[in-house]
Amino acid sequence: MKVLITIRQHNVAPRFDATSEVLIALCEKKQVVGKPRTILMNRPSSEELCALIIKEDINIVICGGIEDSHLQYLVWKKIKVIDSVIGPYNEALRASNNGFLYSGTILPGAKQEGMTT
Repeated sequence: MKVLITIRQHNVAPRFDATSEVLIALCEKKQVVGKPRTILMNRPSSEELCALIIKEDINIVICGGIEDSHLQYLVWKKIKVIDSVIGPYNEALRASNNGFLYSGTILPGAKQEGMTT
């Protein structure tokens, strides 16, 4: 299966429509096969991102916030969307491969701004 994660720096990008970088990984038997590819888009565009997802034959999309119209389009195309994910994209990929990533997940590596310990 092919997984696409919208990314910003080392995290899952907070907004699907503002994403200009994605990671595509081929996963089999709970493992990443080969080296994941990073793609830089010319400009943030939900429509171009959806077209890339279809062109690349992606099975799972992991992202932050996504507009309902784009979510429904991808679901209609039989693509699993795990949205509202917060935290490092490598943790998201690992959790997805192990079947532990769900919409709304806040990953352990997510930094909480303004909080002290």
